[in-house]
Amino acid sequence: MHRTKTCGELRISDAGSTVTLAGWVQRSRKMGGMTFVDLRDRYGITQLVFDSETDPELHEAANKLGREYVVQVTGKVAERSNKNPNIPTGDIEIIATGLNVLNKSDIPPFTIEDETDGGDDLRMKYRYLDLRRPAVRKNLELRHRMAFEIRRYLDSKGFLEVETPVLIKSTPEGARDFVVPSRMNPGQFYALPQSPQTFKQLLMVSGFDRYFQIVKCFRDEDLRADRQPEFTQIDCEMSFVDQEDVLEMFEGLVKHIFKYVKDIDFSEPFPRMTWADAMRLYGSDKPDTRFGMQFVELKDLTEGSGFSVMDDAKYVGAIVAPGCAGYTRKQLDKLTDFVKRPQVGAKGMMWVKYEADGSIKSSVGKFFTDEQLKGWLERGEAKPGDLMLILAGDTMKTRKQLCELRLEMGSQLGLRDPQKFSCLWVVDFPLFEWDEETQRYYAMHHPFTAPNPDDVDMLDSDTGAVRATAYDMVVNGNELGGGSIRIHDSQLQDKMFRLLGLSEEDAQYKFGFLMNAFKYGAPPHGGLAFGFDRFVSILAGLDSIRDVIAFPKNNAGRDMMIDAPSEIDDSQLDELCIKVDLEEA
Repeated sequence: MHRTKTCGELRISDAGSTVTLAGWVQRSRKMGGMTFVDLRDRYGITQLVFDSETDPELHEAANKLGREYVVQVTGKVAERSNKNPNIPTGDIEIIATGLNVLNKSDIPPFTIEDETDGGDDLRMKYRYLDLRRPAVRKNLELRHRMAFEIRRYLDSKGFLEVETPVLIKSTPEGARDFVVPSRMNPGQFYALPQSPQTFKQLLMVSGFDRYFQIVKCFRDEDLRADRQPEFTQIDCEMSFVDQEDVLEMFEGLVKHIFKYVKDIDFSEPFPRMTWADAMRLYGSDKPDTRFGMQFVELKDLTEGSGFSVMDDAKYVGAIVAPGCAGYTRKQLDKLTDFVKRPQVGAKGMMWVKYEADGSIKSSVGKFFTDEQLKGWLERGEAKPGDLMLILAGDTMKTRKQLCELRLEMGSQLGLRDPQKFSCLWVVDFPLFEWDEETQRYYAMHHPFTAPNPDDVDMLDSDTGAVRATAYDMVVNGNELGGGSIRIHDSQLQDKMFRLLGLSEEDAQYKFGFLMNAFKYGAPPHGGLAFGFDRFVSILAGLDSIRDVIAFPKNNAGRDMMIDAPSEIDDSQLDELCIKVDLEEA
């Protein structure tokens, strides 16, 4: 062995013992005739001491060490005179008696520190160096511990982990598929799975009544902080269950992981909110309920003012920001600029200040009396010192814009503490969503989601009003996971396909294997998939899932380290019977 101990395990009780350590040089400090070297490995940092009086030759060799050199050091453990309380090994140091340089290093392109000087792209290009930073390593250690504990928990509940194929059939109903050409079948393609949905349903038909898998999924969609082209799900399915059974099982899993990782006990059941209420009160199907500022609807109080912005709007909504009446005109103008950004899309913003002395000021004061404005404030339960912010327009669009404004105010007021956790279930999603461009319904989740049993009779008569037996777990404004009870009846599934505009031939071509399986006794079943990367990032207090993935892609879907995607040789293209025409792209 190159080492007898790691750089993170020695304590004062080890004083006097002789040890051998191996690792990377974090930093080196020369102080007179002494050189101090911090040696780092995955487990921590230990200080090494080289004394010119005791061993001049060894001291000279230590002075030649550069950052990130890989070295092996032998020495005696001694108590430090100037202890470092910030690290676990801060009570001891190693008085070096031997040094072996195992490998030299070029000067790294950024400092290997928690507070590094490397930008995102640079760190992604040299990700193998970035992974040496303790902050990044801790994220992957958390990911490892969570994966093991999730497996232990589900195993204790009778779940079997079953692997499903990575090369499957393309069924482009949701996000775009990544496709893989088949050399042995020219002109034909596999797809990478967006989820193991159909396979886990087939496992239910096969009698594997409790399945799970921590599995890679792939979606060719535009990226953002919480999206990657390849991501990991905790994919689960159960037979002979209804919605309540599924929610109880996986609420238990989430509570168990919070206790295991954060020592947080959720003793009460998670709140449940309908999709309709989530949109009405928060403008989002994944509301951040760590703070209030629920929407206040004002349309009926603004009618007939002669102010066209409000008179012509289908919806007028507001939020009340507590204690913000002191916002200056400059701050209010910044908020107006925020809602007018293309990502938000509002045309403008109105405001009413409820001053601490009870007086009222408003950007629309010339159109409304103080009495009318006070009526708005009373509806919003505003108190003296509060600020009301108002948007108007189309109902759904304005609610989504107001949601962005609410989140911005929550951030400005410090109400979105990453160490505070608010969990809830959102239920009763619409089964369908209408697309104006194609003039047809699409499945809001996927075509196998069962309608609410109370709404089945409305499938033909009031299709858009049918609720799904679907549910999402939301934590701090993030969709942690979601699922549904599945359709297990062939006739109901056929009707679902027809409502989605799929002909019998299309349905058979895309999903015939599943429909045929259902003819042989499919049990009632349902399930859920959690975003594993997202779960880890939430518990780590991070905004981006990239920081909990060993080798992530950037926002353009590129791996900066290995420079992928890349062109391939013409000979490979010929073998696959593929021609690339960039002029047509």
